[in-house]
Amino acid sequence: MMNPIKVDVQAAESFVPPSAWKEAHTQALEALYTLKEGRGAGNDFLGWLSLPKTITKLEITQIKEAADDLSRAVDVVVVIGIGGSYLGAKAVIEALSHSFQALLPQRERPLVLFAGQNLSEDYVSELLELMQGRSCSCVVISKSGTTMEPALAFRVIKKHIEEKYGKTEAVRRIAVVTDASQGILKRLSDGEGYRSFVIPNDVGGRFSVLTPVGLLPMAVAGVDIEALVAGACAQMTYCLEACLDNPALRYAAARNALHRQGKLVELLANYHPKLHYLTEWWKQLFGESEGKEGRGIFPAGVDFTTDLHSLGQYIQQGPRFLMETLISIAQAERNLHIEADTLDLDGLNYLSGKRIDECNKMAELGTLMAHVAGGVPNIRIEIPKLDAYHLGALLYFFEVACGISAYMLGVNPFDQAGVEAYKKNMLNLLGKC
Repeated sequence: MMNPIKVDVQAAESFVPPSAWKEAHTQALEALYTLKEGRGAGNDFLGWLSLPKTITKLEITQIKEAADDLSRAVDVVVVIGIGGSYLGAKAVIEALSHSFQALLPQRERPLVLFAGQNLSEDYVSELLELMQGRSCSCVVISKSGTTMEPALAFRVIKKHIEEKYGKTEAVRRIAVVTDASQGILKRLSDGEGYRSFVIPNDVGGRFSVLTPVGLLPMAVAGVDIEALVAGACAQMTYCLEACLDNPALRYAAARNALHRQGKLVELLANYHPKLHYLTEWWKQLFGESEGKEGRGIFPAGVDFTTDLHSLGQYIQQGPRFLMETLISIAQAERNLHIEADTLDLDGLNYLSGKRIDECNKMAELGTLMAHVAGGVPNIRIEIPKLDAYHLGALLYFFEVACGISAYMLGVNPFDQAGVEAYKKNMLNLLGKC
């Protein structure tokens, strides 16, 4: 069976000397061995590497049962978390949901909303207003329970649920994903009797999308989490193989080879609006994993064709420190043809009979050609379709590629000491002793 993820670097090859390509592939292969054999920095956080094959049918069943219980006669489920505690779930739910989910008159599953990812008083207040007239439950996700953004949101939302439904019913409507044995949230969960799921100790937040951190909110939204895990599991075979056909190795080698040629910023581009939050998840994955010790490739994202009408000029003719990685979806889910118009005032009758997706694909190809000609190398990543199976494969592919790439850069992929700087200043300014 062929790997569903295709990584094409042809539109980047001319930007790197052949000897540098060979060196990058050799180093990527060594970094893969370092990752697989647990010889690198942060090797106590490698639980995600074998995770897809260790998730049992019982665990999937328990997650789905909890999701069904939280969704029973409920209009809105609020998922509370920040960073890796919400981005993976948000990415998958957005990618696999109807584009106008919130406006559908009838839904089989509750609307999943997010909180604890900011400190906006207006956002939290407006969320509470929405919850007033709707039946609600919540999932709170935090390793420690003390991170300010989700802790504040949970305090407010927990109070709302308890006052609205009473303490006993609130226990059914609140689920917790936290540490197995310690932390404020673990103690609270044990004391109140909340349904609880574990964040594995050897899986860091930005690599936790295939743990209950991601799977429980996804199941609440109706995502086929069995297919998602199956896609990731199948991808393990390809991404851990020590050969140049390994797509994760090929991608990591290419982006590092380009970086060494002065390409300091990587734009992750997509031509499907449902992939916006996949880019946000990718930005955290690579940004926190690589941005250390004065090193790292800066991860940024663009949504095409939309951003071609705002950032396209800069990408085409601005400073030449950009590389571009394109995520392409081979097959659209829907089928909509363009019909001829009698007057043809817009001059588009030449498109009659074509699908809108064909126009999108030609925009994709034309943009790639223009950007490469303008000095922006392109890496193209293609998956057959946007479904749970292939999205699971893509998530695992990016995780492995990130581990390889960070080791190639000579940094620990699994720590993030720099994040604490703003927290320390914020707490001091707020008067915490």
